[in-house]
Amino acid sequence: MSCKNKNNENTIIAQKVIVIQPLGNFQQKQSQKVFAEIKAINSKVILMDNIEFPEKSFYSPRNRYRADSIIKNLKNKIGKDSVIVGLSHFDISTTKNGIKDWGIMGLGYRPGKACVVSDFRLSSKNKNEQFYKLVLHELGHTEGLPHCKEKACLMRDAEGGNPFDQEKSFCNNCKSFLKSKGWRLI
Repeated sequence: MSCKNKNNENTIIAQKVIVIQPLGNFQQKQSQKVFAEIKAINSKVILMDNIEFPEKSFYSPRNRYRADSIIKNLKNKIGKDSVIVGLSHFDISTTKNGIKDWGIMGLGYRPGKACVVSDFRLSSKNKNEQFYKLVLHELGHTEGLPHCKEKACLMRDAEGGNPFDQEKSFCNNCKSFLKSKGWRLI
C-alpha cells in the first residue's frame, strides 16, 4: 500500500509518520486500540513502548503533569516527517488565559510535531470513543487546524467542558484540509 495520496492529478501528498508514545502507566491494550484506529487513516503509524514522563514535567502543587513540558520533550524524539502523540492516564495542564495551571484533556500546537492527550477528564461512559476523538483533535492541531465553530466537528473547542459525545466527525472544511495533508478520511 502506498503511503502517498493523490490530492489531484498533479499533486502527491506524503503522509507523516504518526508515533504513538504511551507515558507512565498507560495501558498497552488501550495503546494498541489507538494504534489500530489511527492506522485506518494513516498507514504509517508506530507504537512505542511506554516511557516515563519527562523529567521536570510534574507539577506537584496540583498533582499533574505539564502538557507543554511533555510536548517539548516528545518533539525531540522523532524525525522531521513525523508527529508524536503522548498518551496519558494522569491529569495534564497548561497555562491558559492567565491561569498558570489550567487542567486540560489534550494539547497540540498548530502546526506542530507533538501533542499529548489524557483520558483523566473523560467520562467513563464512552471513554474509549472519546479518547480516540481527542487524539484526532490534537493531531488535527499538529497539522495546522484551528478550533472550528461547527458544533458537531471534532475540531470544536471544548471550552472547559467535554463535548466529545456531541462531536461526530470532522466537518467538511476540516476534513478537506486534512485530506489535503494526506489523511485518508471518508
